[in-house]
Amino acid sequence: MSDESTSPAAVLNDAESAAVMVMLLEDDQAAGLLGELDPAELRLLGEKMCALGEIGPEAIVHAIAGFVEKTEKLGLTAHDRIGQVRSLMTRAVGDVKADSLMQRILPDQPPASPLELARWLTPAALIPLVAGEHPQALAVLLVQLDPEVAAAVLHSLPPAQQPEVVHRIATLGPVTAEALAMLEDLLARRIGECHGGAALAMGGPREAADIINNSGKAVEKRVMPEIARADKALARQIENEMFKFEHLFVLDAQSMGSLLREVESDVLIDALKGIGEAERETFFRAMSSRAADGVKDEIAQRGRLRMAEVVEAQKQVVAAARRLAAEGTIVFGSGDDEYV
Repeated sequence: MSDESTSPAAVLNDAESAAVMVMLLEDDQAAGLLGELDPAELRLLGEKMCALGEIGPEAIVHAIAGFVEKTEKLGLTAHDRIGQVRSLMTRAVGDVKADSLMQRILPDQPPASPLELARWLTPAALIPLVAGEHPQALAVLLVQLDPEVAAAVLHSLPPAQQPEVVHRIATLGPVTAEALAMLEDLLARRIGECHGGAALAMGGPREAADIINNSGKAVEKRVMPEIARADKALARQIENEMFKFEHLFVLDAQSMGSLLREVESDVLIDALKGIGEAERETFFRAMSSRAADGVKDEIAQRGRLRMAEVVEAQKQVVAAARRLAAEGTIVFGSGDDEYV
């Protein structure tokens, strides 16, 4: 048995403990609980549930004890009870039916707004709703969706329209009430055609980069040169936000050395556990032979790691790279003004 099952407190964070608790429930109970979460919470909990390996008895006891400790003084709050019921109904019967059902249960309550409804729709359901619409309306909508969903919608647009939409996402400023009302009307009309009768989170380079990163290389190669030709500074901002761990593989030895000095040894070892030997060489070339051999030995001795631990370590390395790039300490690509 691994140490994970004998010392659960050292390895289970709050999200992982919540994942254990959900998996202890009956399917119907778990579905009801998940129905109260928003999309971001569902995604995080789902990732933790999938990433957990063998769950020993002590880990289960630890998760239950933590739950009891945090809730023993709490009751069942009435805060946003209507929202909770609406969310449960949506998970049970779908968006459109749930909205109709809530109107029968509470006829005086306003229906969920089209923008709120759009956050729960799949890409397949969203794409027909936005086909042929103005790039500005598309930009306002996409920044409110999960990046993966927004990327799928972006990918469905005509290739010539994609750069303009991403440019508008990255340059969104204050959105007027009239513009929001027009988007609400558009979605309401399209939802009605397809199915029958808040403060906006603004976009920016980070949101544009998240969508591009999830759209694949073909969209990136099509969109980024067009944005660079229109606004070189903006293209640089977006590019700086588009870091993924695999993007570190192109760093030269000097930049990689600067990065490695900012990363703790244990974090680096965990991060390198998740990539192949060929990719690791990019990191080893920036070290002395003795240091590289030491890291290789540490990796071999580390044993098995959960994928969630590897991903977290890689995120820490990427965060250090983003910070150094913002300071000008390391450079990705040629450093020329043109995006290539």
